[in-house]
Amino acid sequence: MKELSHLNKYLYKYKHLLILGIIYLVASNYFAIWPAKVVRYAIDYVTESFALYNVFEGGQLSENLFDNLEVGVLILGAAIIVMALLRGFFLFLVRQTIIVMSRKIEYDLKNEIYVQYQNLPLSFYRKNNTGDLMNRISEDVSRVRMYLGPGIMYGINLLVLFPMVIYEMLKVNAELTFYALLPLPLLSVSIYFVNNVINKRSEEIQQSLSSMSTFIQEAFSGIRVIKAFVREKDSVNNFEKESENYKHKSLKLVFVNALFFPLIMGLIGLSVILTIYIGGNQVINGQITYGNIAEFVIYVNMLTWPVTALGWITSIIQMAAASQKRINEFLKVENDIVSKENLEVEIAGNIRFENVSFTYPESGTKALQNVSFEVKAGESIAIIGTTGSGKTTIANLIGRMYDAVGGEIFIDDRSIKDYNLAKLRSQTGFVPQDVFLFSDSIESNIAFGADGIAKEDIIQAAKDADLYDNIIEFPKGFETMLGERGITLSGGQKQRASIARAIVRNPKILILDDSLSAVDTNTENTILNSLAKIMEGRTSVIISHRVSSAKLADKIIVLDDGKIIEQGTNESLLAANGVYKELYEKQLNQEETVD
Repeated sequence: MKELSHLNKYLYKYKHLLILGIIYLVASNYFAIWPAKVVRYAIDYVTESFALYNVFEGGQLSENLFDNLEVGVLILGAAIIVMALLRGFFLFLVRQTIIVMSRKIEYDLKNEIYVQYQNLPLSFYRKNNTGDLMNRISEDVSRVRMYLGPGIMYGINLLVLFPMVIYEMLKVNAELTFYALLPLPLLSVSIYFVNNVINKRSEEIQQSLSSMSTFIQEAFSGIRVIKAFVREKDSVNNFEKESENYKHKSLKLVFVNALFFPLIMGLIGLSVILTIYIGGNQVINGQITYGNIAEFVIYVNMLTWPVTALGWITSIIQMAAASQKRINEFLKVENDIVSKENLEVEIAGNIRFENVSFTYPESGTKALQNVSFEVKAGESIAIIGTTGSGKTTIANLIGRMYDAVGGEIFIDDRSIKDYNLAKLRSQTGFVPQDVFLFSDSIESNIAFGADGIAKEDIIQAAKDADLYDNIIEFPKGFETMLGERGITLSGGQKQRASIARAIVRNPKILILDDSLSAVDTNTENTILNSLAKIMEGRTSVIISHRVSSAKLADKIIVLDDGKIIEQGTNESLLAANGVYKELYEKQLNQEETVD
């Protein structure tokens, strides 16, 4: 229960629902017990009435007895119906309190986890896969809810009903109570072990289903590749294997479930048989009445589900504790990207790196080593280098997705750690190398992150990114819905949409991380000409492996293995006859060959 103690704050928050639920449970059980007494009274009343009827048969008194018996039975039957209705009403209220409480806590817990996910740094997502993140906020929370709802409800019901029923049974006959309850502990233990087997096999099914879902998602996402390489048959065969594995595990669970109810019914039947046998002997000896046996059978049946639920509840608590432990692991993760001064100010955009070094914590890869440069507000800098040279790392550090492990980064001559994160990032336009578009309209994707943006600004951003002509060719224009990850658009169109999304915010700092890699030379030149206007008055960081993209920049630095090996202007670097000129000539020759 240590892990589940995290939920106590929610139980306290909704304590009014929990307390009301307990009160309603007591009331429903009170009206559940009384029908057994009424049945006992009715059977004894009928038995005694018929005995008297036989004695006075044929006389006026016997007719009066029969009339009174008929009226009495109707009254007793009506009393049972009224009590059943009252019990049902209070059970309805129980579910409207305890189950509603569990749903409210489920809602709060999911929000707590999601907020935590949003606050965690980028390094957290590099270490954990998406499937695991989703599983903890969906499957694990669902298991915790089962503990908060049915688990608590049936657990409290057991604690309330058991002493009430046992008390009534002991009032009648202690010996018969012992024999009637004898099989119930065995029932509870059996259910516990069978339930564990069911849960284990259910988990195997969930894993198999997850694997099959992942396979299907990849197959549909990569359907173009599958068709291009004519691998449809292989894909079908692999799916059949996954499906066969799922079927095999499902049939194993069906087998265990087939034993579940016969086991319950068998042990319940044993309890009823003992009650009737022992009770019958006591009736013969005059210790109890026929009505007492019927009363005991009803009590036994009333206790069957709570005792059965004991094993089930134990299993639920175990699963909930395991799931909550997994949830707590992520909830306890602290974000080390925090603001020291929490400054919420408008920035000019001056960026300075002083001997900055960085190593990725999850892989130990050294990305930057003693990197120093400065770009004044309103100026532009291009960062050129081969794959793995550390270009994207600089972009991540400027957006403070990570903190440098050595050196210092300054914005407007203040440490980047002094600024409020949200305020800093809201003034930064970032075009990532790996473009991600949401399953929404093109307009919404461009306006993403820019609250209250005017339609005219969205149109202008699309024009500046050389995307406007493509958009108006779509039947629904800016209202065109994009498929998953923007599959509706081509690679170049995705990148241009991402550029439009960045510039529509009118940021003070604009970071273009290899954002023109998927466009052709002509489109690149068009976008660069537009960007030349856009970059005026704002600090721009152009990250690229193409030298052509660097021409716009006021300053160029060349990275290799995390170190700056050259820096200067386009002209000075060409005159230096170094790495930059070598890259320039190589790419120029490639473009001429393509032309």
